[in-house]
Amino acid sequence: MNDTQTVLNKLKPRAGFRERRQSRGRRLRLVTVTALVLGLAYLAYWRGYSHRFAVTNDAYVTGNLTPLKAQTGGTVADVRVDDTQFVQRGDVLVRLDGLEAEVAFEKAAANLADSVRQIETQFSQAETLRQKLAAKEAKLQRSRRDLARFHSVAADGAVSAQQIEDSEFQVREQEADARQTRAELEGAEALVRNTTPADNPKVLQTIAAFKQAYLDKVRQEIVAPVSGFVAKRSIQPGEQVRPETPLMAIVPLDYLWIEANFLENELTHVRPGQPVEITVDLYGSDTVYHGEVLGLGAGTGSVFGLLPPNNATGNYIHIVERVPVRIGLRADELQAKPLRPGLSAVVRIDTRHPGRSVLKPLTTTPSAYKTEVYDRQLEGAEVLIRQIIEANRVHKSPKDSAPDTRHS
Repeated sequence: MNDTQTVLNKLKPRAGFRERRQSRGRRLRLVTVTALVLGLAYLAYWRGYSHRFAVTNDAYVTGNLTPLKAQTGGTVADVRVDDTQFVQRGDVLVRLDGLEAEVAFEKAAANLADSVRQIETQFSQAETLRQKLAAKEAKLQRSRRDLARFHSVAADGAVSAQQIEDSEFQVREQEADARQTRAELEGAEALVRNTTPADNPKVLQTIAAFKQAYLDKVRQEIVAPVSGFVAKRSIQPGEQVRPETPLMAIVPLDYLWIEANFLENELTHVRPGQPVEITVDLYGSDTVYHGEVLGLGAGTGSVFGLLPPNNATGNYIHIVERVPVRIGLRADELQAKPLRPGLSAVVRIDTRHPGRSVLKPLTTTPSAYKTEVYDRQLEGAEVLIRQIIEANRVHKSPKDSAPDTRHS
């Protein structure tokens, strides 16, 4: 009995080992089948769906950052906006003190008036010389006739030889005097010929200087060239600014796009016009923006860097470069959920759509790239110029009056 029990006790470990080995085999087969099924499923997904999309998370929201700079010098007297504030195109954002500009403007107005008077004087001098020349030519003509009569009666002894000789010297003197006056007249007429006091070159020079002074005065009020949100305001009251001094930036948020950087081997089938789905970290993956490919960059990012690569140096490492792709966004989606330049995004381009040739991008120049706030800054100057010219003319109507140089 004891021997039988001993044999049974020895057989139990062997039976347990076989059961564990069979169980391990079943689990291994299950894992193998599961991995095979998942692999086949992923292969089917990739071949049927995934490989038709180009996806990258190296993408960012991009927009126009409009720098606002001073166009003339002065001291900042008033800053009317601050960061994150929305401004309309044409709004006055910064005002300079304008004292130096006012002095320069008054000096330019005085110079313009003085130049008109000088030109009027030159016109008068030319007319005076013209009348002098006419008088001297009349005397010369009379002297020539007298000399001719003296010669006609000289044979009869009616006049002496001395009188004839004196008349000849008188004619020569008058001819020389007339030539001198004619030369002076030609010099005076050269300054005013084919011109008026309004379009004489000297007056036009002072008009140009007057316009520059007028512009410097008008530009003491710095206006917004576009509508958008104020950012990076760096100016403070009391600061002295010069032309090109940066004051702030204006960011329009109604025209944004995505710049997605794809590896070059991912762009084989990417074409302008293909639809794109975009998710932004700001709103999470549940919010999907819809756009389309507008165009592909004309080169990789490295060739436009500060130090472009020189692959002919001998130390060469093959690197898969990235090419920027411009993706347009829908205005209605931007209006519903606004974005900001610099936000990171994930884009997925549906390459199943044929699109169009990469040489025919859809990118166009929007109206946001144009401003008209500077087009009319000289309109007031033209009125003042006409007033100054008419006020300093010699022949002017009684209704003419001195201009109001305080008008800006």
